[in-house]
Amino acid sequence: LEEEEEEEEGGAVPLSMAPGPVGCQLFGYVGIEAVLDQMKIKTMKTGFEFNIMVVGQSGLGKSTMVNTLFKSKVSRKSSQPGQEERIPKTVQLQSITHVIEEKGVKMKLTVTDTPGFGDQINNENCWDPIIKYINEQYERYLREEILITRKRKIPDTRVHGCVYFVPPTGHWLRPLDLEFMRRLSKIVNVVPVIAKADTLTLEERAEFKQRIQEDLKSNAISVYPQEDFDQDPEDRALNDRIREKIPFAVVGADQEHQVNGKRVLGRKTKWGIIEVENPAHCEFPLLRDLLIRSHLQDLKDITHNVHYESYRVRRLNESNRPG
Repeated sequence: LEEEEEEEEGGAVPLSMAPGPVGCQLFGYVGIEAVLDQMKIKTMKTGFEFNIMVVGQSGLGKSTMVNTLFKSKVSRKSSQPGQEERIPKTVQLQSITHVIEEKGVKMKLTVTDTPGFGDQINNENCWDPIIKYINEQYERYLREEILITRKRKIPDTRVHGCVYFVPPTGHWLRPLDLEFMRRLSKIVNVVPVIAKADTLTLEERAEFKQRIQEDLKSNAISVYPQEDFDQDPEDRALNDRIREKIPFAVVGADQEHQVNGKRVLGRKTKWGIIEVENPAHCEFPLLRDLLIRSHLQDLKDITHNVHYESYRVRRLNESNRPG
């Protein structure tokens, strides 16, 4: 009673007791939905950025896979024809940027390749240049963000997704694979895939995938989509279905072949054509849908709100320490 009297006298209600937003029924058309059209028009005018990194040993089809994803010659190798491919002695990151357009929507795509990763006899700390590169992009964004006079749109070079190519051994993850994903999953969205999955039988593929899932779980490695970041039950249900199938067993091909009167992307073998966009042949469509059609914006949001945010907090704490 005393509390009620105090509330009446003060006239203020504690914030925790304040009622939440109440649904209000409209009695006519307002046009709120038009904001979606406004956002679409603005995006089509300005375009957007997407930065993807591919990591894995030489010969696993990284360049071909990127070309297959975006149905254009966007990889480093295909953009520099005629150059002799030499395996570098250390990991050398190479980025190439293209603007690709589809139905009026422009995307500034940056592909970062990591030649030399895992190709040496001694691969100790071969992930260090990759971690350094990812953090450099966060630092570049942070420096722009803390300026007194900021650019209207800060150029975004942060890595939104890292596709890690696991060799199709059919056995288990190597210490190199585990250590890379353990370190990198803390600073970037890592999506593991089984490269050149057509070298495995369906039974070998299923067993290998199960072993990889067990290895990731036993080593507490959280790859994308991370369970901790699911927004609601609907997101969790969708992402649970994706998590069941990770790592995707993929086959890349950037050449078309004639199959039943249709032109399809595929790889020609002695026994037939492997159609990369056919779910019965490989899981490339699942990877494409995850990276582009269903989760592209989510990849960017988690990069900004989680990975970049943790880097920003750490850097600002370091700069505020005395001495």
